[in-house]
Amino acid sequence: MTDPAALLAETLHGLLAELIAIPSVTPPGDTQAVCAAAARHLEAAGCAVSMPMRTPPIANLVARLGEGSPCVVFNSHIDTVATGDRAAWRTDPFAATMEGGRIYGLGANNCKGSAAVHLWLASEAARRGGPARGSLVFVLAGDEERLGPEGTAYLREEGLIAPDALVLGAPTENQLIVQERGILWLEIETAGRAAHGGDPPAGDNAILRMMRLLERLRTELGPRLAARRSGEKVSTMNIGTIHGGENPNVVPDRCIARIDRRLLPNEPVEAAAAEMEAVLAGAGEPAGSYAVRRPVGTDGFSAPLDGPFVSALAAAIEEHQGRPAAVLNALAASDGRFFARDGIEIVNFGPGDGAVSHAANEFVPLAEMVDAALILRAFVERTLGFAR
Repeated sequence: MTDPAALLAETLHGLLAELIAIPSVTPPGDTQAVCAAAARHLEAAGCAVSMPMRTPPIANLVARLGEGSPCVVFNSHIDTVATGDRAAWRTDPFAATMEGGRIYGLGANNCKGSAAVHLWLASEAARRGGPARGSLVFVLAGDEERLGPEGTAYLREEGLIAPDALVLGAPTENQLIVQERGILWLEIETAGRAAHGGDPPAGDNAILRMMRLLERLRTELGPRLAARRSGEKVSTMNIGTIHGGENPNVVPDRCIARIDRRLLPNEPVEAAAAEMEAVLAGAGEPAGSYAVRRPVGTDGFSAPLDGPFVSALAAAIEEHQGRPAAVLNALAASDGRFFARDGIEIVNFGPGDGAVSHAANEFVPLAEMVDAALILRAFVERTLGFAR
């Protein structure tokens, strides 16, 4: 007799190997081939499948079972970061290599391991007749790694997904993340006047103007943020990039800096941006000498632990693991932020450890994938049930 756990492990390994073998690196973020491969599995299982795409080559996959509310959406992003230094990889990053119970490969941990689990769950739910009530939706999203608008954000904007509960596949070691900080990316561009480097006073140095503005942010805003906390979460600001000038012998007339602000769930993105802009205005630079843009801005979210969906997932974890589910502190951000104002339950859950994401020799433990699959099946049974 075939061991069900061994069969499940073999199935998950095969699904993950197929996903890893298809490059979906950002940039360029081409997810068409990997979504098409996943679509074949889901169509064969009996799901209604579509591949929405606003801006090629960034494709998304949406598969549905059942109709109406409550709607539970399982979302896993399918794009990856680049391989980085190939010499740092002990194995082929585009092959699922099993060593010591771990599956190595680019995206194995973040987040193709969760994507493989969701593909199995969709097939299992279809095999059992779909949900007894409401609907199940499975999403493989692109454009997540650059925090872009062409993946989950696009699906929400177009009304292609409208969850009552959103379960995001993420490396949480099969525990829960129910709070995330919001993200604000601020871009500051300073203007100056070019001149010969041998006569600096004849020009107006845009880099020096940027230095004054950034120092104002550091001294005025920095202490405020350090005092803002919510449990383990801290409000932060990071000056991530500065680009200015073309040659040492020219006074630069342009400089651009990009800043990452992480916002507590109770800090609205609009208020955070206005606060930063007010601090910059206090630096005393001439009107029109700098401009501020917001390429990214989304609120954080906080889901109640006693909500019907989060509590059902916590109960499924405890039942399977024999101990209460742990609630983790998130440093990174997920696509859940696009639904922060929608009044729904949002939770991150999946196999793998976030600490090994975006690094050479990325891996996911196969045993954790098996556990994740069984926990999520129990979660669906608790919330929507199966038709048979």
